[in-house]
Amino acid sequence: MAGWNADNAAGSTGQGAVTLVAGSSFCISLPNGDIFPHHPHGVFYRDTRILSRWAITVNGQPLEPLGAWTPSPYQGTYIGRAARSDGRADSPLTVQRKRELGAGIVEDITVSNYSLQPAPCEIALSLEADFADLFEVKDGRFHRVWEQSRRFKSGSVTIEAAWQETRKGIVVRMRDAEASAEGFVVGMTIPPHGKWTVRATVLPLTAETEVDAGLPTVALSAAMISAQERLQRTWEARIPLPRVGNPSIERSLLRSHDDIGALRIVDPDHPDRMVVAAGAPWFMALFGRDSLLSSFMVLPVDATLALGTLQTLADRQGAKVDPLTEEQPGRILHEVRLDVGTGLALGGRSAYYGTADATPLFVTLLGEASHWGLAAGDIAALVPHADRALDWIRDYGDRDGDGFVEYERLNEHGLINQGWKDSWDGINFADGRIAEAPIALCEVQGYVYSAYIARAWMAYDAGDLALAADLRNRAERLKKQFNEQFWLPEQGYFAIALDGDKRPVDACASNMGHCLWSGIVDEDKARLVVRRLMSPEMFSGWGIRTLATDMGAYNPVSYHNGSVWPHDNALIVAGFMRYGFVKEAQQLSSALMKAAEYTDNRLPELFCGFSRSECPEPLPYPTACSPQAWASATPVMIMRSLLRYEAHVSRGALWMDPVLPKSWGSLHTTNLPVGGARVTIDVSGSRVAVEGLPEGMMFRRGTRPPLAALLDAPDQRV
Repeated sequence: MAGWNADNAAGSTGQGAVTLVAGSSFCISLPNGDIFPHHPHGVFYRDTRILSRWAITVNGQPLEPLGAWTPSPYQGTYIGRAARSDGRADSPLTVQRKRELGAGIVEDITVSNYSLQPAPCEIALSLEADFADLFEVKDGRFHRVWEQSRRFKSGSVTIEAAWQETRKGIVVRMRDAEASAEGFVVGMTIPPHGKWTVRATVLPLTAETEVDAGLPTVALSAAMISAQERLQRTWEARIPLPRVGNPSIERSLLRSHDDIGALRIVDPDHPDRMVVAAGAPWFMALFGRDSLLSSFMVLPVDATLALGTLQTLADRQGAKVDPLTEEQPGRILHEVRLDVGTGLALGGRSAYYGTADATPLFVTLLGEASHWGLAAGDIAALVPHADRALDWIRDYGDRDGDGFVEYERLNEHGLINQGWKDSWDGINFADGRIAEAPIALCEVQGYVYSAYIARAWMAYDAGDLALAADLRNRAERLKKQFNEQFWLPEQGYFAIALDGDKRPVDACASNMGHCLWSGIVDEDKARLVVRRLMSPEMFSGWGIRTLATDMGAYNPVSYHNGSVWPHDNALIVAGFMRYGFVKEAQQLSSALMKAAEYTDNRLPELFCGFSRSECPEPLPYPTACSPQAWASATPVMIMRSLLRYEAHVSRGALWMDPVLPKSWGSLHTTNLPVGGARVTIDVSGSRVAVEGLPEGMMFRRGTRPPLAALLDAPDQRV
């Protein structure tokens, strides 16, 4: 039950921990490649830790880490040094471990002897599998005891376990090694300046992996590697290839593409559908809010991720009232897991619905995706789900009929806060007092506004002008009410929320930047909002903080009360651009992309909110996910916003009006998907060239006209 609640912090994976990710599988280890059960480390497959110990010793001594890197999201290389048995300095023995992740792992271990003398070696590989649920590992609380049995023979160890009616197991192989219940031992003498290599494999015992006890290790591991490489090659063939004048910006974009590809997981009910998981290590699952926003952010790269996410969430859309899971008719879920222990999941189920924002974001994403050339039949099949989502906003989201969507958890195990800042203390007043539910968040009202506009666009495209006008009017009424009740004229910014007594929660927070992105902010208030967001209290120099430094709850090393979240900033950049604040958008974008340079061009889930003037580099948040979907999507969203890159395929138009910072240089991108074609764009300063548009589509300089202008002038073309 604790797994659903952000009151419970995840244990830190430790300084220097290396994370690999491949679909729903992930691996966390120490910098030398070892895995120990007393850390929140391991190899995880379908939310189960199938390997809890994986440690090498050479002549009884552990490896001293020298360096580790990840050539791709699912591959890791670890270099270590073996200590000398005589205690003298500068051991001549080094160990290189090349690990590849799939359903399990394949690891090539190479021991090199740099001595002039032969080196007798005993290599021991110890292993354990506790089959702990991901939540147990994350929280450090283990609720189940598995009955285990082990079988071993030369070069092979099989571990099988049972808990109640559940059965799990792994098979581990290391050729020519002496096997025991503890693992493997192999002895050899490595010649002067020679090396010795062995391959070890770990695979779960499931119907999908089809482990053949008689199959040689080489053949078994080759099949797993080829499957992962095939998935990666297919992804790489589909996505655009950017070339940017600034090499660091280019590296960040390419890393973004790689990580989004690695975070894709399969809907088990529809193996042809790919959706994006929220992030490694602890959120390798479909999260409504995270997956919807991430799919929105990377729409120009791959619209099929949006389609898979929408279809998968539509299949699981709420159909009944269930206080345990907080399911309600029309509601879009917060989280669904593939193989979680039902004794740990809330209400004994694998899905939880306690979120206020996923439902309007579902409609927003569908409306935007409909502009990018997805099949009309696929969009049409999802429209009834969008309408049920709008019904939820009216019937359940707006609990008291005041026109705003608010939340309050339905049981003591649910999330206290049900927006993106879902930590228990994430919504507070300027003096630090915690707001009491029911809570109406400012950005959620913006998402509802954008949902009305998105559904109105779909009605307009379908020729239903009456429905389009009605939805637009609903949006305008909400906008008027929002600007009247959330605006704090003395402070010059929007309240983060209204509390249970309808009082404005007056903390200065980043949430109002999302309101700019959605368009719910009145034009006459936008400049003040931008000024406040870029003030020294909010802008750290690396990004905009979640909470201003002059607020009572500010803490630069907190999850939501002063940290910097890249996705939050990416949406704020889009909001700045929407209202015409180009200079501020460029400044914020450049700060974020500079921050990425300190994490190998991979933006983490969040980093600490210390000022750039006092910290020469962004300080990592101890338990941040990396890679994480919407952080990985941030460079794409930033580039999309600064290019003003928009499409409306059914109406035959692609728009751009670029304002890339001068320091970024030119942009040349091939293989951009637009309406079934593959487009090439070249941007240099304000100059744009577009090649390969499908027949009937035109490139237009500028931005897509707003729906209101079209409804007010029906004869005007998009």
